[in-house]
Amino acid sequence: MAGRLEDRVAVVTGGASGIGRATAIRFAEEGADLVVADLSAERGAETVAAVKALGRKAAFVRTDTSQNADCEALADAAAGTFGRIDVLVAAAGISHALYVSGAPTESVQGTRDAAMLINKPVEYWEKVLNVNLTGVMLTDRAIARKMIEGGKGGSIINIASGAAKIPIQGAADYCVSKAGVWMLTKVLALELAAHRIRVNAIGPGFIETPMTASMRSDEDRLRALIASTPIGRLGVPEDIANSALFLASDESSFYTGEILFPDGGLFTG
Repeated sequence: MAGRLEDRVAVVTGGASGIGRATAIRFAEEGADLVVADLSAERGAETVAAVKALGRKAAFVRTDTSQNADCEALADAAAGTFGRIDVLVAAAGISHALYVSGAPTESVQGTRDAAMLINKPVEYWEKVLNVNLTGVMLTDRAIARKMIEGGKGGSIINIASGAAKIPIQGAADYCVSKAGVWMLTKVLALELAAHRIRVNAIGPGFIETPMTASMRSDEDRLRALIASTPIGRLGVPEDIANSALFLASDESSFYTGEILFPDGGLFTG
């Protein structure tokens, strides 16, 4: 039985760890070939190896999504290697300016007061917006251009966050960047519909990834997070990968400009 993405080509940014890696592997299980983009060549190679172990083709392209030249080079490499691009998952992102991709714990930002917007350095704000919002825009448009050239449409999936609609003290830059991704998704959905390119987003709740490791290492905080999630557990990367699979597949052919919130009920209301 053919997979839901049989012989399609997908590009996944942030594919070296967490949600990006889980999505790349899930797509391969459903028959897709992958282009994995990330800053870490070593961990990106691990994802590529996992995809190839499933019998699919895969390539790694080192990419800083906040740089336009890198995003254009990624699109060129993907189209050049596989001849087309059917799906993009823009999963590259950071929780704060000092976060290191794939690190087991978050970098220390200082005191809680230092994280408040009135005290936060402007360069911290700019770093988060550059990666989380501008980086998604640059990636989306570079890949969309290749999809338009191919003439067969496609599916673009942007990873936003539940923080796109729920304010979090000390994380103004993150919340604003993810809210921006949601609006970017809706605008691009309108602009690209004529080319049969669907654009949707996913707003995860608390997921067990390296980005949330420091929160989960504090037992009291972990219990509080679980208690605040009606379904009674934190999410795992595969939960988000399955949402991305739906949006990438023909099962969501009438979805565009939408955002799904796989959050265990955390952001209900």
